[in-house]
Amino acid sequence: MALVAVLILTLLSLGIALSGTLTRLLLVVVPYAVFTLFLAGVVYRILKWARAPVPFRIPTTCGQEKSLAWIKTSPLESPPCLWGVIGRMALEVLLFRSLFRNTRLDMGQNRPVYPSAKWLWFFGLTFHWSLLIIVLRHLRFFIEPIGPCITALSSLDGFFEIGVPTLYLSDAAMLAGITFLFLRRLIVPQVRYISLFTDYFSLLLILGVVTTGLIMRHFFPADLLQVKNLALGWVTFSPFVPQGVGTLFTMHLCFVFTLLVFFPMSKLMHAGGVFLSPTRNLANDSRIRRHVNPWNAPVKVHTYEEYEDEFRAQMKTAGIPVEKE
Repeated sequence: MALVAVLILTLLSLGIALSGTLTRLLLVVVPYAVFTLFLAGVVYRILKWARAPVPFRIPTTCGQEKSLAWIKTSPLESPPCLWGVIGRMALEVLLFRSLFRNTRLDMGQNRPVYPSAKWLWFFGLTFHWSLLIIVLRHLRFFIEPIGPCITALSSLDGFFEIGVPTLYLSDAAMLAGITFLFLRRLIVPQVRYISLFTDYFSLLLILGVVTTGLIMRHFFPADLLQVKNLALGWVTFSPFVPQGVGTLFTMHLCFVFTLLVFFPMSKLMHAGGVFLSPTRNLANDSRIRRHVNPWNAPVKVHTYEEYEDEFRAQMKTAGIPVEKE
């Protein structure tokens, strides 16, 4: 179903490219509507998560908590303070530390074994870092003059100068990473069983963006000057319809706009949600200070003294010792 949806989107983008009116709508009106929906959706999801009550410390830990002075602690695996949380979050966001420790379950010689699963960590890290680099490189279309950091990043990304135009390492790594993640959902039975339409649709959308971008760069190039003028027109609120950008560029935009609208309502929002996950962003200081649930409603407590006063005769008959005769 996800493949059918992407094929329908491809046909729609071709129809838009062949229609002057729809092309003008796509290039002049749709970008602002898409950005508004994207920003509103992200803010809504973030605020919804931020309002969720978390009265207790529930961090996921795999190390020794801070307790007695002579017991060696694990400040990153079980952080007792804010700096430990910051270090742990940095490792999680930048290096996918928890995914690095991931294992898979196999049945060997009638007992479960847990071999390493570093390929998922490697391709996941490759995909996300490549995506970040590609987004940063595309900023050159939206700013003028182009910042030296973006120029340096583009030069470093195309360091090997493979082909004309230069093949960026992030493009190849991005394509390899997204292909691995997609094939993993198709081939691994356990992952295929829990995969939903939205999982495949997200991957195919990103694959469509990457594929059309690579084809447009290396085989059917668009007029980059017109593309930059178009992007600057969006930023300065003076959009126009450029000439000579080509059908493939229209398809590329359709995939990008669809991905941006779909982003806030999909699992892709883990990009922002990881910072609000209480299993990651809380210090494990339950032994240092007491945490009381502020939402606890007042309840009438039945103390032991009241219990004994109520059932003293029955307790004596059953031979249960009582505090008061």
